[in-house]
Amino acid sequence: MLVSLNNISKSFLDKKILNNVSLSVNDKDRIGLLGINGVGKTTLLNIIAGFLDCDEGVISHKPDLRIGYLKQNEALNGLLTLNEEIKSALKDVFDARRKIEEISKQLALSSGEEYGRLSALYEKYTNIYNAADGYNAEVRINTVLNSMGFSSFDLESPVSVLSGGEKTRFALSKILIENPDLLILDEPTNHLDFSMLSWLEEYLSSYKGAVVVVSHDRYFLNAVATDICEIENGGLVRYKGGYSAFLTQKSERVKVLTREYEKQQAQLEQLRDYVRKNIAKSSSINSVGSRVKALEKAEIAAKPNPAAKNLNISFNFDIEPYKTVLECRGLKVAVGKGEARKVLFENFDLTVERGEKVAFVGKNGVGKSSLLKAVMRKRPFEGVVKWGGNVKISYFDQELSSLDLNMTVLETVHRRFPSKTEYEIRSMLARFLIEGEDVFKKIKEMSGANRAKTVLCIIAFERSNVLVLDEPTNHLDYKAKEALEKALREYEGTVIMVSHDRYMLNCVPGKIIEMMPGRTIIYNGNYDYYRSHCAAADTQSREKHEKSAEAAKYEENKKNKAQDRKLRAKLLNTEREIETLQNELSSLKARCEEPENSSDYQKLSEILEKIKGLEKELEELENTWLKLASD
Repeated sequence: MLVSLNNISKSFLDKKILNNVSLSVNDKDRIGLLGINGVGKTTLLNIIAGFLDCDEGVISHKPDLRIGYLKQNEALNGLLTLNEEIKSALKDVFDARRKIEEISKQLALSSGEEYGRLSALYEKYTNIYNAADGYNAEVRINTVLNSMGFSSFDLESPVSVLSGGEKTRFALSKILIENPDLLILDEPTNHLDFSMLSWLEEYLSSYKGAVVVVSHDRYFLNAVATDICEIENGGLVRYKGGYSAFLTQKSERVKVLTREYEKQQAQLEQLRDYVRKNIAKSSSINSVGSRVKALEKAEIAAKPNPAAKNLNISFNFDIEPYKTVLECRGLKVAVGKGEARKVLFENFDLTVERGEKVAFVGKNGVGKSSLLKAVMRKRPFEGVVKWGGNVKISYFDQELSSLDLNMTVLETVHRRFPSKTEYEIRSMLARFLIEGEDVFKKIKEMSGANRAKTVLCIIAFERSNVLVLDEPTNHLDYKAKEALEKALREYEGTVIMVSHDRYMLNCVPGKIIEMMPGRTIIYNGNYDYYRSHCAAADTQSREKHEKSAEAAKYEENKKNKAQDRKLRAKLLNTEREIETLQNELSSLKARCEEPENSSDYQKLSEILEKIKGLEKELEELENTWLKLASD
C-alpha cells in the first residue's frame, strides 16, 4: 500500500468539505477522482500528497514514497532554460554521472587507501546510475518531450518564453520523466491535443507506479482509470472500472440504497402505527411495549445522500430556417501583419444544412476558433460567407468576451432581455444552478464554470435555430457536461461547434471536419468513427507515399544503374560495419554492469577505453554513411 486514508475529515471555516473519507492507493492503481466543482477534489489531492493536514482521521504513507504532483497551475523556474528545467527531473541521474566522471579522473592519479576509498565511491555511484537507467536518460527525456509537442522547441530557450498552456504541458512532461511511485495529476488534459492525449493515455495505462487523477475528460477516464472515486456531499465512494462503468454502478447503488431505506421506513411506520393504535389498550400493553423497545433499538438506515442538483438545460427555437443554413466559399483567414503575417487557412469551402450537427477538430493553432469568428463576422476574412434565410444564430465564445465583468449575473441577463421579469430570469438561471445570492454577484466574482453557464442561459433565452459553439465545455464539470450534451442531442436546430471534449464529440455531432494546414477532411460520423477512419486514411496515405517513393526510386535507378549499384554496395558495407560496432559497444556496456568488472577499476578502465575508441569509429562511420546517403 502506497497511501492509506482512514476516516479523514477536513473543514474550511464552518464548512465541512470531507467527512469520514477512507481511501487506499496501491501500486498499479489507476484512480480517477470525480466530483462537481468545489466539492473538495483538490483538497483531497493535497492531503494525499502531504501538503495539507486533515482535521480528523489517520493518514499513512509508504516509507520513502516518491510522489509527483501536477497542480492545475504548476509553477516552473522562469530563470532556467528548458533543458536545465527538464534535466532537473533526473537530478540524481545526472549528479551520479558527474560523480562517476570526476572519480574516474581521480582514480587514475590515486593509490593505496585513497584508491580504495575512491573505488568504493565509484561503485556506489555506478550502482545508483545503473539502477536509475542512466544510460537511457536522454532517450527518456526526448521521448516524452516529443510526444508532448516540444520536438521543435529550442531547449536552450528560457522557460519564460512558454505560454501558460505550454508551461502546464512542460510541467507534466517533467513529472512523467521523474517516474515517481505515485503520480497525482490535477486536470492534466486541459492543454493537450488529440495526439498528445492518445499518447498520455497509453503511457499512463502502462505506468509502473500508481496514478490518481482529477479530470472532467470522461473519454480520458474511460481509457485510463481502473477505479473511479466520486466525492459527493463530503463522502467518497469507490467504483471499479472507468467512467462508463461508474455511471452504471452508481445508478444501481443508489437504487439499492433507496429500496433498503424505503423498506425500513415502511417497517418502522408500521410499528409506529401499531403503537399509536394500541397504546391505550391495557390488553395489549405487553405487545406495545415490545414494539416500543424494537423502535428504540432499531438501527435506522441513513437516508441515501441526496444527489447533487442537475442542470436542467434545453435549447429551443421558434422559426424553421431554410434548408441551406450556411455556405462558405473560398474562405481565407490570416493572422499578424507584415513579415509576421501567417495564413491559417485558405480556399476553404463549407456547406451546412438545416438540422446538421457539425464539429471541427484539429491541432491547436490550425484556425478552428478563427473559422467560427470569421463566419460570425467577428474577425477579417476573404471569400464568401452566406447565411441562409430565417437563420437566427447564438454564439458561445470560449473567451466569454461578451460578459461585462463589472455587472451582476442578474443585470447581465436582464440587459439582454429587458422585457423579462426578474422571476423569469432567476427561474432560467436556477436551471443552470445559479441560485440565491449568486445572481447578485458580479461576473468577475464568479467561477469560470458559472460564467459559462451565464452565457448558456442567455443562449437558452435567445431561442435561436443555429448554435455556434466554441469550446462550450472548457469550464464545466462532468455533471454540467452531461446536461449540456443531453440538451444538444435533443436540440432540433443546427449546431456548428469546436471542441476537444471527445466524449461530447461522440455524443453530439453527426459530422466531424478535421482541419489541417492546407486541407480539410470530412468524416460523416462521430468521434469514434473519425478515429477509426482517420487511422485507415493514415495507413492508405502512407502506403500511397511508399508506392510513389518506390516508383520514383525505380525510375532513378534505371537512369544510372551502375552508379546506383556502387553506392548501394558502399552503403551496405558501411551499414554492416556500423551494426558490428553497435553490437560490440552493446556487449562492452553490458560488461560494465557485471559485478566483476564494475568493482574492478583496472578492468573497467580498459573496457571504458575500448568503448571510447569504438564510439569514435562509430561516429566516423555514421558520418560516412550520411555522406553516402545524401549523394
